[in-house]
Amino acid sequence: MGWAARTGITAALAAVGVLAAQDAHAANGAYAVDAADISEVGSCKVESWMSAASNADFSAVANPSCVVDPFRPVELSLQTIRARSDGDWSTTIAPKAKSNFIPTAIGRWGLSAYGGGSFDAATGEALTAFAVIPATFRLSETMRINVNGGWLWDRTVDRHYLTYGVGFDWKFTDTLQWTIEAYGQAGASEIASVVQPRFQTGVRYRPNEIFSVDVIYGRNITGENANWITIGTTIRFPVGGAQPEHRRTGHL
Repeated sequence: MGWAARTGITAALAAVGVLAAQDAHAANGAYAVDAADISEVGSCKVESWMSAASNADFSAVANPSCVVDPFRPVELSLQTIRARSDGDWSTTIAPKAKSNFIPTAIGRWGLSAYGGGSFDAATGEALTAFAVIPATFRLSETMRINVNGGWLWDRTVDRHYLTYGVGFDWKFTDTLQWTIEAYGQAGASEIASVVQPRFQTGVRYRPNEIFSVDVIYGRNITGENANWITIGTTIRFPVGGAQPEHRRTGHL
């Protein structure tokens, strides 16, 4: 096998691994930078989104989650990711668990932690493992800053990365929220774009407590130097007296 062929295979594996990793720990729907909040025990939701890139890459994600209380409130989710990268299709399953340790409030930091991994649905091969600490500072009832720091092991190329992210949310009307975020991973890679920063910005329309829709533009979101458009929805199922998230924590 020649150098060009080996380089192409390495690039394809890296792109598939990064795509799985990015989707596996995406939070707040299709956004990558998570907030420290979790919903009340008994709250459930189904987040789903489709993303298409200018280089013909594609992903479709379904992410059901519920908050349970086995010993403390924990948000459990299980993403299913169907993706095309460099013409190759894959299906990935990614479980995740998240718990809040310091509640958010206006004028102070809140803190949580989550961890999980992903595996190939066809072969059962483990693809990634990750752990992240999200912190949120609420500027007001309608504005917050989210900061994430963590670790990612990409088994497809056997590399460990430090992950980072910073985002800003502003609910500027009763039904519209704007989000902007930058994030990425730091470490060794033969592909420069894999460790270059990624960017997303979008608007969420939430007409009621149950449903919301997102329209998002992204750049380099899986480390491939392409432009992305994402359409996402969230359907919430508050049960057992639980209230929707923004009722507990302000408008956001």
